Amino acid sequence: MLTDKVKSILKTEKQPNILVIGDLMVDHYVWGSATRLSPEAPVPVVNVQKESTTAGGAANAAQNLVALGAKVTVAGVIGNDIQGEQLLSILEQEGMDTRGIVKDATRPTTVKTRVLAGNHQLVRVDREITTPVNTELEEQMISSLEKCISNVDIVLFSDYNKGLFAPHLTQKLIKLANDHGKRIIVDPKGLNYSKYNGVYIIKPNRKELAEASKSEKISNMDDLQRASKIIFDETNADYLIVTLSEEGMAILSPITYKLLPVKATEVFDVTGAGDTVLATIAYFIAQGLEIDEACELANHAAAIVIRRVGSATTTVEEILEDMAKRIQ
Repeated sequence: MLTDKVKSILKTEKQPNILVIGDLMVDHYVWGSATRLSPEAPVPVVNVQKESTTAGGAANAAQNLVALGAKVTVAGVIGNDIQGEQLLSILEQEGMDTRGIVKDATRPTTVKTRVLAGNHQLVRVDREITTPVNTELEEQMISSLEKCISNVDIVLFSDYNKGLFAPHLTQKLIKLANDHGKRIIVDPKGLNYSKYNGVYIIKPNRKELAEASKSEKISNMDDLQRASKIIFDETNADYLIVTLSEEGMAILSPITYKLLPVKATEVFDVTGAGDTVLATIAYFIAQGLEIDEACELANHAAAIVIRRVGSATTTVEEILEDMAKRIQ
């Protein structure tokens, strides 16, 4: 039984070593109330009551892994600025190895500022530059990862299309991992999936898969299999895990598929839910579970975090509690 396997993992207290490579961001929240419109334009006036800052993007995936109980090494690019230092401080305080993070003086650290009135998001303001990372920084990152890659159990790519995963560097990173026998799980972005050639799992959502496979729509399992075949031919991936919103999650290989129904009953905020799914799958595969078991647990993890506002994390204990409630 899956719950028994998860309980045995908790008892062993084994910590898998997981390398997260990706687009690092800061999520900045401005919380307030809006009771009137501005006389200057037809927009709400927000009376700010508090502000908060959390790790976002690939850094949120890393935080999810720490919450589950993994040892985490993080690689990516930040700006040489206060926001970058703030992000480094958050990650290091949570015990992460940040040796793979390089600073780029030519770009700011990516910051997404969300303004909320109550629990309703009014606007998001992005501060970013998304041009590809330069060759010097590529070499710096590869050099640092060569020193730690042999110690990791699995590698995550968290691609937000912010300039890190240019095809050349992506293939260099895949070769480095494959040369050391490390499986890679990718949360993809953009239309060019050929750059992920050689990875173990690619985890798009329905819309991302449709766009990458140039499919008009994906409305049933036949559409899903046709679109997936295009990506399998392009990437030679072992599996596709496709998140399907209210329809759950599909696990596909070049010859089989399985549909897992959705677990969520309430939805407050989907921010960071994809990072939670990615992290949960990686964590449990690194702990020796089968891919369908890891996805089942990721479904429960997603149901937990979307009941919370903002990028959230969950724990193995909470996943077990969620599973127990559904059995009753």
